[in-house]
Amino acid sequence: MQEDKVIKVDNLTQDYGHGRGVFDVTFTVSKGEVFGFLGPNGAGKSTTIRHIMGFSRPKKGETRVNGLESFHNYYKILNDVGYLPGEIALPEGLTGVEFIDMMKKLRNCQSDERTQYLLNKFKLNPNAETKKMSLGDKRKLAIVVAFMHDPAVLVLDEPTSGLDPVMQQVFIDFIKEEKKRGKTILLSSHIFNEVEATCDRIAIIKDGYIVSTFNTSEIKHNENKNFKIFFSNQSDLKRFVDSLPKMRKDVVNIKKIGIKSYDEDELSAIIAVNDKDINELVKIFSEYKIKSFKQIKFTLEDYFMKFYKEDKNFGGAIKWK
Repeated sequence: MQEDKVIKVDNLTQDYGHGRGVFDVTFTVSKGEVFGFLGPNGAGKSTTIRHIMGFSRPKKGETRVNGLESFHNYYKILNDVGYLPGEIALPEGLTGVEFIDMMKKLRNCQSDERTQYLLNKFKLNPNAETKKMSLGDKRKLAIVVAFMHDPAVLVLDEPTSGLDPVMQQVFIDFIKEEKKRGKTILLSSHIFNEVEATCDRIAIIKDGYIVSTFNTSEIKHNENKNFKIFFSNQSDLKRFVDSLPKMRKDVVNIKKIGIKSYDEDELSAIIAVNDKDINELVKIFSEYKIKSFKQIKFTLEDYFMKFYKEDKNFGGAIKWK
């Protein structure tokens, strides 16, 4: 239903020249959904979010939150949305407590209980001056302020940047709690486990363009499998490798059983197979002396790198294990 779309991005374009910006970006976030916006720094995530929040006017297209066009209604949007920016800029001359109190007044937030709950969860002592806080504590303070008025809609841009691994996991668990409470969440990130653990759907953005949108379950329950097989001797490995077709390592949609790589020193091979061909694979195994084999889990990172594997700005070719 149309009213179920809490966040709408429709053909959003903002061209800053030299290939920078976002181009014809379109997606929606439904009520109660956690939507992941995945891409490296500079891909266009923050630009899109600034337009969603109404901070920038699009060159083409539009963004809406709760049915309101963003740019002309950003004051109203801020009242209903918990926004966590990617770069934290806190006012100087205030303690964390004073900053929280200031934001409470601006948002007409009356609940001290909710604020204290968040301070305890993220283990933040807000008494220090914001100027003297560590990057991690500044991020925690921003999280508290974004969530303390208990908004129904959350727009989070690289929310765990600057947090240590323990606090990153605390945040992931917290987002799962908010999801159970029915919150609508847009989560922009470049951290795979953060997105995969929390999101219902994911969009991948590259060079300002959406290159894929999919349900997270498609990754978790992918019918295409990779296995690593360890052989008892080199002759069986060679015979096995020679008997099957070779496949490109980046292939995701598998139509047959094939070799992706092999290691003569380790006496091992990595093969790709579709679920429907598992029985055929077992028959093939019976013809060789095999010490062991194990499944290599297909991850969100594997799928993501299909789009970025040859991007020199992202670190070059994919590294396969």
